[in-house]
Amino acid sequence: MTTEHQTLALILFSLFIAVTLGITTWVSRNRHGSAEEFYAGGRLFSPLENGFAIAGDYMSAASFLGISGLIALFGYDGLLYSVGFLVAWLVVLFLVAELVRNCGRFTLADVVAARMSERPVRIAAGTSSVTVSVLYLVAQMVGAGSLVGLLLGDSGTAARTLTVIGVGALMVVYVSFGGMRATTWIQIVKAVLLMGGAVTLTVLVLLRFHGNFDQLLTSAAERSGHGQRFLSPGLKYGGDWTSRFDFMSLGLALVLGTAGLPHILSRFYTVPTARAARRSVVWAIALIGGFYLMTIVLGFGAAALVGPDAVRASNASGNTAVPLLAAFLGGGAGSTGGAVLFAFVAAIAFATILAVVAGITLASSASVAHDLYASLKRRHARQRSEVAVARVAAVGIGAVAIALGLLAQDLNVAFLVGLAFAVSASANLPVLLYSLFWRSFTTRGAVWSVYGGLIPAVVLVVLSPVVSGSADSLFPGVSFQFFPLQNPGLVSIPLGFLAGWLGTVTSADEPDEAKHAETEVRSLTGAGAV
Repeated sequence: MTTEHQTLALILFSLFIAVTLGITTWVSRNRHGSAEEFYAGGRLFSPLENGFAIAGDYMSAASFLGISGLIALFGYDGLLYSVGFLVAWLVVLFLVAELVRNCGRFTLADVVAARMSERPVRIAAGTSSVTVSVLYLVAQMVGAGSLVGLLLGDSGTAARTLTVIGVGALMVVYVSFGGMRATTWIQIVKAVLLMGGAVTLTVLVLLRFHGNFDQLLTSAAERSGHGQRFLSPGLKYGGDWTSRFDFMSLGLALVLGTAGLPHILSRFYTVPTARAARRSVVWAIALIGGFYLMTIVLGFGAAALVGPDAVRASNASGNTAVPLLAAFLGGGAGSTGGAVLFAFVAAIAFATILAVVAGITLASSASVAHDLYASLKRRHARQRSEVAVARVAAVGIGAVAIALGLLAQDLNVAFLVGLAFAVSASANLPVLLYSLFWRSFTTRGAVWSVYGGLIPAVVLVVLSPVVSGSADSLFPGVSFQFFPLQNPGLVSIPLGFLAGWLGTVTSADEPDEAKHAETEVRSLTGAGAV
């Protein structure tokens, strides 16, 4: 890109940053500093507003950059991410949304601790939530580095490092000063921009092929160099039994992981009632469903028009496929139209990353303050001191995410999110479902369920090809790979459920029937809900 075109993209970046900082400043002047305001935005958002915010939270860099890139490189196998991310919302809609809104206040631990011994449960659930959030944040940081590296024509470490640090600093500002109210409005603005950009690119791709989707697929297969194999299962996950098990592991993690994501669960507390939470999810599914259908067109469009070789040459993991497609559709490299469309899409992708990291950081800092900090004090922290701790926690979490984001710069962002989903499905979902639906569930079962899913998931990732043992690993020069799968979900998710059951049946404590009855009535009717 020319200096003039780079300047245009940077101006659009700066414009979005200015708007979001303006929103944060406005909100910070009109808040009263309570925990309910900081964590839940005063519970004043409508289902439509919250639906857009949920969609904004969920349609991350993994969706816009990573999935389209995987489809461009691997065709049919890349579709697994689109399908898995979308189907996951049925689990959220039917099993989680209303019940979580009725039973909790701010975090996942609120739901579980309602009928358990609070301190050990809050420490376990808080630790798990922070782990999942940090893994998710790393994916957004990697996406930001890839995007700005492409924009500046510099894929070296200096540009990526500065970008990751800048994104981390901005997310701390958003969370510390604006809380949930600012984060929600940033998500809404970002969701509108992202849907608008996706619709524009999808229409332009389909116009290139005169609305003939079959012709688009045929062209993508021809350009891929794999022929019809590009449109069939197996290009990425069908080579041997290891890759097939990886396929099943990833699918299981994607479908079950969403219902345990801390930043998604926290959104159900920003509306006044359980009915509003359910309606929020319906709005979110409509928006997310339309978006993931468009990522299919964008991925195959990038394969057909830009070519997998060009995508891979720009970024080995395919994270820059959509910006390259935008430049092509606008008239090609060096053209004014191409530069304008590229800059527009790059700015939207950057907005996507900033908005998502704000939501995740808020959820994880809430877990630190509301669950971990409050549990380690003899009595619960006062609301104002708890909020202060959450602001400090946002800085610490930002620093950790920056460090890990710099380490994982060459991994695909959708793949990184898949790891976060695996940990979520292994540690958070079992304890959540057991707490809501199993009358005999005990405190020991809850603690064992969280750690029985969390520890195996993290250990298996460390021992997998993701970290060592191959040219694409985080540490390619060493090898301590003992687990063959890249995603641990196939093993760690059943272990989480098994540990919860085993902890319960071996527990000497009798389950509190009265608390279970109270929780059941509250979850189903909303009676006594905050």
